[in-house]
Amino acid sequence: MKKGRVTIKDIARELNIAPSTVSRALNDHPAIKKETKVAVKALAEALDYQPNLLALNLLQKKSNTIGVIVPEITGHFFSAIITGIQDVIVNSEYNIMICLSNESYEEEMTIVKRLSKIQIDGVLVSPSSETKNFDHFRRLQKSGIPVVVFDRDCPGLEADKVLVDDYFGALQAVEYLIGTGCKNIAHLGGPLNLSTTDHRLQGYLDALKKNKIAVNEEYIVHVPGFSNKDGIKPTKKLLGLRKRPDAIFAYNDNIAISAMHIAKKIGLNIPGEISIVGFDDEPHSNYITPSLSTVWQPVYSMGMLSARILLSHLNDKDADLKFRREVFKPELVIRASSKGN
Repeated sequence: MKKGRVTIKDIARELNIAPSTVSRALNDHPAIKKETKVAVKALAEALDYQPNLLALNLLQKKSNTIGVIVPEITGHFFSAIITGIQDVIVNSEYNIMICLSNESYEEEMTIVKRLSKIQIDGVLVSPSSETKNFDHFRRLQKSGIPVVVFDRDCPGLEADKVLVDDYFGALQAVEYLIGTGCKNIAHLGGPLNLSTTDHRLQGYLDALKKNKIAVNEEYIVHVPGFSNKDGIKPTKKLLGLRKRPDAIFAYNDNIAISAMHIAKKIGLNIPGEISIVGFDDEPHSNYITPSLSTVWQPVYSMGMLSARILLSHLNDKDADLKFRREVFKPELVIRASSKGN
């Protein structure tokens, strides 16, 4: 027999029967004799025959695959979400296909088009930081493909959503800083156009307002990205002000760690002269010096719930399921980078 993938035609040739007979025998068709079924299945096992799932999926007009679109997977945040998704999907009939948008709207649209072409069964997505228009997700929905949005909201898009209350997390963090005596609190905000950026900024502003602290526009600086290097220049700008802030609330832990690095570099004592609080509770945040105060998010649970909601649509396509909006509450984790820990 030829080398390479064994096909139904190869089995048929060995047994001198029609390929259609082999196919029916493998599927226990009642019209096929018992001895033929036994012979076909025995040879298929001996040759390690694997059915062509691609052809079968095309025939059934489904792929038994769920697409997961995320901006990146290098950090703990999205890898933990994906782990939560996988731990739910592994017990179903579906596989997952992980796709990276690299924070690009164009790449995200290309991914959606490709997933649609391979007849993906459902999509879980955290939109890129460039995404403002959600018509590509609406096209998936119109073609019968359910979409669940997680972490970053898509305002105006009617879909299932699994989010974290970023506003509450920011409000909690800034009120804590105020409670420890900080008066000049700066905010290293996230990239513009993100729902998470808007919600954390609003939480920061409302905490100041609630405590009758005037907003200093110089204390609000947005970072261009999410990595450590993206926080360097914005932090230098803040710490170079004539009236230097005595606390910084950062969009995420990477940016907060950059702020700590710059503050220490210019000789500031943390938290004696400046308190710093991040957001995400990345695993390494507890092991830097000083350990970072931050806002913990239940990312693994977010992934699990997103997958369960999607499976509920896939397992009962005829049911008239209403879109769900689930919002997790984050928790403040106080460590050594802020006063009063």
